[in-house]
Amino acid sequence: MHDHPLSGCAPTPLAHYLKALGILRLVSEDSEHGDPTAAGYWQRDTFHLRTKLDRPALLDFFLHHYRPTPIIAPWNGGSGFFPKDNDEALQAILASTHSRFIRLRETLSTAETLLHELGLKEKPDSPAAKSELLLHCRNRLPDAALPWLDATYILAADGPLYPPLLGTGGNDGRLDFTNNFQQRLLDVLSPDNGEPTDNSAPWLALALFGENCPGLSNRAIGQFSPSAAGGANSANGVDAPASVNPWDFVLMLEGTALYASAAVKRLETTEPGQLSYPFCVRSTGAGYASDSAGDEQDARAELWLPLWPAAAPLSDIRALFSEGRALVGRRAARDAIEFTRAIVSLGVDRGVAEFQRFGFLLRNGLAYFATPLDRVPVRRDAEAADLLDDIGPWLDSFRRAARGDRAPSRIAAACRNLERAIFALCNRGAVGQRSDPAILAVLTRLGACEAALAASLRWTTDQPRLSPLQLTHSAWLRAALAAAPHETALAQALASLTLPRFRSHLEPVDAAGFRWDDQAADVTWIHGRPLDALLATLQRRLVLAEVSGNNPLRGGVPAPLPSITRLIEGRLDEALFESLLLALVCLRPESLGEFARLPANSPDDPVPSALFALLRAALAGDLPGCSDPIPRVPAILRRAATGDGREATRLAARRLRASGLAPAFDHIDQRGDTVRRTAAALLFPLSPRSLGELLQLIQPSQS
Repeated sequence: MHDHPLSGCAPTPLAHYLKALGILRLVSEDSEHGDPTAAGYWQRDTFHLRTKLDRPALLDFFLHHYRPTPIIAPWNGGSGFFPKDNDEALQAILASTHSRFIRLRETLSTAETLLHELGLKEKPDSPAAKSELLLHCRNRLPDAALPWLDATYILAADGPLYPPLLGTGGNDGRLDFTNNFQQRLLDVLSPDNGEPTDNSAPWLALALFGENCPGLSNRAIGQFSPSAAGGANSANGVDAPASVNPWDFVLMLEGTALYASAAVKRLETTEPGQLSYPFCVRSTGAGYASDSAGDEQDARAELWLPLWPAAAPLSDIRALFSEGRALVGRRAARDAIEFTRAIVSLGVDRGVAEFQRFGFLLRNGLAYFATPLDRVPVRRDAEAADLLDDIGPWLDSFRRAARGDRAPSRIAAACRNLERAIFALCNRGAVGQRSDPAILAVLTRLGACEAALAASLRWTTDQPRLSPLQLTHSAWLRAALAAAPHETALAQALASLTLPRFRSHLEPVDAAGFRWDDQAADVTWIHGRPLDALLATLQRRLVLAEVSGNNPLRGGVPAPLPSITRLIEGRLDEALFESLLLALVCLRPESLGEFARLPANSPDDPVPSALFALLRAALAGDLPGCSDPIPRVPAILRRAATGDGREATRLAARRLRASGLAPAFDHIDQRGDTVRRTAAALLFPLSPRSLGELLQLIQPSQS
């Protein structure tokens, strides 16, 4: 057996990937001159062909024994069948008597007879007439043409469906692939005697082995190879002609025969059948370097092309493409986000190492190009899969709503950022190189999506099944604590505040946090200004406590004093803290408290100031060593919120003395931003141990 690295066959552009499939298919299907045992695999961005044919025999096969697949499209204008078409290649093949063209010649002849019987002298001018012709082609053309027909269209109950790989039935605008296929055939093979043309051998060596070859054709290649299509900005000058190797075009279209479309539907629904195509999903304008929402609006679809590292015969590759789907749970992935979710959850597991992602995007005026988007590795990532399953139903509803015509721009933007973070999570490094920031990014984007929904409440409440996000998996919190311990610890502590739940201060939700409530009256959070938001929320909770008698600072998870000190001293990432808070309030209480370990104290972490200790003790309500609760004085917070530390601490010291405690000082003469930051930090719940430490700071020394 010989292993041929075919340097002319790479995962990109799409033409070269399809060319690799065409080579393997043609060599394997010819039992007389080819090799039915041939196998192919991908290694270092190169397709390898393993066959008993050595290099001279492989070249000889294509130059002297290859028989073209019947690739025709008599339903298209420009296909060569109608008076205004260029029919030189079609007529030359019909006039040929060589055996190499017999299958193509018989198919062309049958198609001409069929058009004559139907009285079609022009391309069908109505959808009904075209559907009728497609049906007759399916019934009448020779069996050798069926692989091409299956890849080109499918007849569904409500009309024909066209896979994006071959445009709208074998053409891309005015470019008919089949007529160009026949023309490129005659560039490399003589119709008179079946022998290769003068330039055929060097063109073939270039197509297979990447060898240098001058004199390429100035011919169209369409969407399959954008760099060879020519046009503006395609070379150093202003414009450039197309530059196409005829063998590339021929073998590329031969490779499309491995793609077969079908109309499928779920048995439990009554919806019409939809087009199913190998590894084809709806386009998502996210997850690649130049991603844009505009790409998604006009894109036809995406193809995710599998790359497999182990040698596989044609039968295995045909089985891979015939199944051609990725599963999210029990259903097929519908778009790029779901496809990447399927990859990390082993919804695709057939020996595939990577997928090359292509989008059929508008890139040249109104022309579509098969644009390489990203290379996505296939690896099992149980943690990522579990986290995405945790938000799966909500994510489906949110993305569906965010793509609606009337979705506010802030909703669409938040959705796009979330999708980018999900792509990054699914494509993070292998085991041992994974980074918690990938999970942190998804978590913070989820919080931003919730904030956007709350800001567009009227639109949000009109969306069916779009409820407030509920997170249940504790891995969200574990990853956040590992990546940003202090910011996460403070957000976790606030999210654990009860009576009422802290979420009611951020979003208009009911008491349980499961439904939107446009009558909610406790929303106090000021987005983008976390210090002002903390002060406003603390003031609101103090007012509610006067009515209910509840402790407004009681939470399930206490905040660590070193983290509070960082906030007061301005050493905390406040934007990240706010983003985490918006997300962590979505965690169920049982998951929120699962990781309540405080960050380890560092020698660099100073003890809290006496200012904070005095004010927090006065507002604590219950203090260690005090038999009766300490009445709260709202004026303490009002003074501190204005930056008046002297008056705030004077009131706090007087309140503590009236309750039987003896602070070591009557007031602290401090003013300005530090006092306001200290006042904002009073909202965080503390453990009895931390409160005891604060009392030691303000009471006279016992020595």
